[in-house]
Amino acid sequence: MASPSIFNKADFSGATDGRAIKVVATATAGTTIHTAVSGTTANTWDEIWAWAVNSDTAAIKLTIEFGGTTAPDDLIEVTIPPESGLFQVIPGLILQNGAVMRAFAGSANLIMIHGYVNEVRP
Repeated sequence: MASPSIFNKADFSGATDGRAIKVVATATAGTTIHTAVSGTTANTWDEIWAWAVNSDTAAIKLTIEFGGTTAPDDLIEVTIPPESGLFQVIPGLILQNGAVMRAFAGSANLIMIHGYVNEVRP
């Protein structure tokens, strides 16, 4: 019988003190948000939850590079409404093996990414 997994709630590797990460990049490769756990050990994952905030008065397209930069395989594109608070962009998707989540936007320095990682370990 497999041993139960342990969950640990953690900050994004690209964040400081739990604060939001400003999306500075406007093209690939985007601003680094999180680098997943290294290796491919069974039942070892980073479960990622992320929300975006658009501080501008116009909608802005946000592109999440989830684990890579290949279009369309690794890209999640969403338009973030203006001044609408937190808008979920990653609903608990998983990464491992040192894969990186990055983001770029149609305008620099107006989108902020908030969130956390549930570190799933055997």
